[in-house]
Amino acid sequence: MPIDDKEIERILIVTAHPDDLDFGAAGTIAQWTAKGIQVSYCVCTNGDQGGKDPEVHREEMPVIRQREQRDAGKAVGVSDVHFLNYVDGTLAPTLELRKDIVRVIRKVRPQRLVVQYPDRNWERIFSSHPDHMAAGEAAMQAVYPDAGNPFAFQNIYKIEGLEPWSVSEVWVMGSTTPNHFIDITPTFDKKIKALKAHVSQTAHAENLEERMRSWAERSAENAGLPAGSLAEAFMVVSTI
Repeated sequence: MPIDDKEIERILIVTAHPDDLDFGAAGTIAQWTAKGIQVSYCVCTNGDQGGKDPEVHREEMPVIRQREQRDAGKAVGVSDVHFLNYVDGTLAPTLELRKDIVRVIRKVRPQRLVVQYPDRNWERIFSSHPDHMAAGEAAMQAVYPDAGNPFAFQNIYKIEGLEPWSVSEVWVMGSTTPNHFIDITPTFDKKIKALKAHVSQTAHAENLEERMRSWAERSAENAGLPAGSLAEAFMVVSTI
């Protein structure tokens, strides 16, 4: 069982691209912020391979997507967004990426971390973007063994003054074996608003709301929720 939200003060969500976290968890995030929990985002890449408009120059895309992510955050009550600015499509679970995620973890000091599924999903291959898997794997490595270890990346502490911090639990989005579901029926409209804020990514998407509703209905059915309910699914892992 996950830690009760009443015991959670801060949550950090780590994803590869702008919009990933809104597809995976925006309905849940809206409920967390409504409870007064401080939610922060850490987006690993600059998203410059996204979008469909050929008139938009690639060097402009990172600025556009960062603005969109901030706007999407406002829709669900989030204002603290950290961008690591790795090049889109090239992310790998390197030591440098781990270090950058550790730095954000130590700044935010979250009790709960939300990450992407680090393994390939053979049933839904489109969900297994290499950047997604890399961000998930690097984030898990940052949680253990790095973030709480005073001897890992010592310059982050000695030079930047960021003390070690141990995350208590991790929620994994997109897992093939979810063990926890959040009923997002009352916040589904906020999820859609957040997704539509990513104009460069979703303005051209036909039936976006219907597709999100279908996914959420499937998760709700798997959770055994009443007919007509909508849910987001996670695999919750204790790290203490």
